[in-house]
Amino acid sequence: MNLERIYFVTEDNVELSGLLATPHDVTHEVIISVHGMQSNCLKKREDIIGRKTAEKGIAYFAFNNRGSELMGYVKRIDGEKKLEGGSSYENIYDSYYDIKGAIRKMLLLGYTKIHLQGHSLGCTKVIYTYNKLKEQSDSMLENVESVILLSLVDLQGIQKFHVGEQKYFEFLEHAKAMEIQGLEKELMPKESFVHPISVKTYLTYYGEGNDLINFTRFDDKYYHFKEINNIDVPLFLRWRNCL
Repeated sequence: MNLERIYFVTEDNVELSGLLATPHDVTHEVIISVHGMQSNCLKKREDIIGRKTAEKGIAYFAFNNRGSELMGYVKRIDGEKKLEGGSSYENIYDSYYDIKGAIRKMLLLGYTKIHLQGHSLGCTKVIYTYNKLKEQSDSMLENVESVILLSLVDLQGIQKFHVGEQKYFEFLEHAKAMEIQGLEKELMPKESFVHPISVKTYLTYYGEGNDLINFTRFDDKYYHFKEINNIDVPLFLRWRNCL
């Protein structure tokens, strides 16, 4: 297996990087790995999967998206444009640009068969991006051979599990009150989340009407999982209901 550092720039002008593991023989097939919340592309899991896929003659590209703990900034000023990253200030909808940029880079490198893989929150990002690309009839999807979802999470469900349902709604009301006061960049109370998180990001995950990302509802037996069923390519899904 060979390892190479890969850099690419998203269409909204954010530079990202990752590690491309390639087998010794030439291949046109690659897995793009999207890591989970407050994670990075250097996890042992990525190394293990990269080595195993290389043994099977498939390349493996694990990259740091803008929600990575290794992005090197929480707030970054680029001229007059403010870019916010890191888990505390991440806008999950920007993952569309990150994943699309990674796909474009792999296509430029000659990979024509692409498998999109997500872990934890990365699964949510992959599903959201796939559906948006499909909605826009983006030709990139012609090269996506499969979707791999490792540990898909129910964002609202797992938060209710961790803090309790009553506290969940109390924290949600607190966040909405902070937003009304124009304090959406402030951090939530430390007991509200597993790591520091801004009011704005908290509301993105747990606010009402966020059906674009809150589409995994394991505790709703009547839910039809429309966004997941909208995936046309072969799908591998591993999940556990902690509730």
